[in-house]
Amino acid sequence: MTLLALCAWGILQPAFGQEGYPSRTIKLIVPFAAGGNGDAVGRLTAYYMQKALDISVVVENRPGAGGITGTDAVAKSPADGYTLCVCSTGPITVAPWTEKLPYDPFKELVAVSMINTNPLVLIVNPKVEAKSAAELVSLSKRTPGGLAYSTVGAGGLVTFSAEIFRIQTGANLVAVPYRGGALATAAVVSGEVQLSFANMSDAIGQLAANTVRPLAVTTAKRSKHMREIPTLMELGLVQYPVESWNAMLAPTGTPQPIRERLAEVMAQMAKDQEIQKRMDEFGSTPFGNTPTEFAHMLEKETQQWEQALGAIGLKRK
Repeated sequence: MTLLALCAWGILQPAFGQEGYPSRTIKLIVPFAAGGNGDAVGRLTAYYMQKALDISVVVENRPGAGGITGTDAVAKSPADGYTLCVCSTGPITVAPWTEKLPYDPFKELVAVSMINTNPLVLIVNPKVEAKSAAELVSLSKRTPGGLAYSTVGAGGLVTFSAEIFRIQTGANLVAVPYRGGALATAAVVSGEVQLSFANMSDAIGQLAANTVRPLAVTTAKRSKHMREIPTLMELGLVQYPVESWNAMLAPTGTPQPIRERLAEVMAQMAKDQEIQKRMDEFGSTPFGNTPTEFAHMLEKETQQWEQALGAIGLKRK
């Protein structure tokens, strides 16, 4: 490409990103089943984007493999800003160190913006005879075959939270996979499994109804939604905090002006009082940042997960 052409491209990009985009329906792929946190956040994001961009925005659920299937679909999509991922922590910064992925999140996806953060909460069925996380560990060790926990596929943060807990406490736990967070939480309510490390948003309704009992949260600090519940770190049971997030990512090659325009919308969304209220209802906190800020955050978090998973023996060799 000649220097003149490069200069012309530099002039045209902002116009394309700010004026020509969007001109048709945008598709948000949620790599989880309907009813869970990712789905709720994806639909709320689509609702806000439609108002902000005056264009149709649709949500497509593509569950499977703890979010890996849907994330891969976005990575293989055209880089035109019309297919985006409402992705989550596991398939982006964690799974690369534990799974052989069909995509490379560092090469095939690019950062747009964070959307929200979610604490994970250790919940048990009310019939489980453990009133604390330490008692749960003891109970699992003396239960033949151990205790069953519901999870959302190999690539999900629910699994890694449970595995960190299992390895660092020596708990006797057995994973039972489900297709989505809502189903995994429902399994605790019904007694199909004894416990789960659930997204706060998946569990908040059941917590309010007392159909599950919270024992601890996985974050470094206590959750504003349950200030009386301790963290696993303060209890001295684990060394590593775990916090889930949802964020917007796009296929690599998506023009920078488009990514910046979308990030502006996410920043506005995080400040919107209606969005704040609705996210608060399902235990999430809205949060937006720039593509550059988000890219730096992803780089740092990916390195932290590599170190943590290596230290506890879960990093793929």
